Amino acid sequence: MRYDADALARHFADGPGDISLADVDMARLPSHISIIMDGNGRWAEARGMERPYGHMAGVDSLRETITTCVRLGIDVLSAYAFSTENWKRPQREVDMLMHLFATTLVNELPLFVQENVRLVFLGDLEALPRETREVFEEGLAKTASHTGMVLALAVNYGSRAEIARACRLVAADVAAGVLDPGSVDESAVAGRLYTAGLPDPELLIRTSGELRLSNFLLWQLAYAEFYVTPVLWPDFDRWELLRAIASFQGRERRFGGVVRG
Repeated sequence: MRYDADALARHFADGPGDISLADVDMARLPSHISIIMDGNGRWAEARGMERPYGHMAGVDSLRETITTCVRLGIDVLSAYAFSTENWKRPQREVDMLMHLFATTLVNELPLFVQENVRLVFLGDLEALPRETREVFEEGLAKTASHTGMVLALAVNYGSRAEIARACRLVAADVAAGVLDPGSVDESAVAGRLYTAGLPDPELLIRTSGELRLSNFLLWQLAYAEFYVTPVLWPDFDRWELLRAIASFQGRERRFGGVVRG
């Protein structure tokens, strides 16, 4: 994607001192940045609030991250919003999250239209409450023709379930005679994942300092560079994103022994 240099300079004016736009090579940005947004509950509890308030605060961080990635010209931003395991959380928290997803998408849809963002979802939306699912479907329809950054939100997503689903689709095509068993390769599986058609993430960011993938994009993150920050998600901002990108650009990326970038 192309970027507007003037808009980018304004977006990153008045930095914190330890990081600036000059520390990033605009010619070597990751095409796909993926984020595990973690620490909302802890952020709220540290402030004497109930956990749901942390999720509400995290919406501001996601909005800033979306805007920042658009300004940078990132092709794809994916974010882990709700896992298949998150249904085990207290019912009040789950209900609040489902309501928050719906209201947030309604509120942010004008931003997606303004910024030409195309929305996609990773995960099984059929299990979501009807209100939430209908709002998601409206967002998909209204941004389907957009040609700018792709925002891929993982909701009711689990990577093992995704891979099992892809295997079922492969098996069904083989049984139907559409696919020859001998031609089943990595691309056949990848083409049946929720991320089909999207580039694999090059940079994975996890907030709150946790050192695990939490069943997120296990197939797609095979060669991604990881950036783990102790910053809790509601405190994540454009400057922390720049730090992550600068760290990414300082790596020697290896693909089976081949160094790139």
